[in-house]
Amino acid sequence: MWNLNDIIRINYIENYTFHIIFDDGVQGDVDFSGYIEKGPVFEPLKDKNYFRKAFLEGGTISWPNGADIAPESLYNKILQTSKTAVK
Repeated sequence: MWNLNDIIRINYIENYTFHIIFDDGVQGDVDFSGYIEKGPVFEPLKDKNYFRKAFLEGGTISWPNGADIAPESLYNKILQTSKTAVK
């Protein structure tokens, strides 16, 4: 369950995947390839060099064009897909 946790670190892995660490220790790899088809704001992320420009803002992962993903969505995705999600 997500309790307003913030992402505190992101590390690029490869392709469209970042390793994400939340402030409560939950962490895991997230493949963002499914997000890049979700609308025009995500279009620039198809360029892997641009995708790698991600940074942290407001407790979540963001890109220079204003694209971001809700942290609760990423938190739940990690819990559902990662065997090492919980601290």
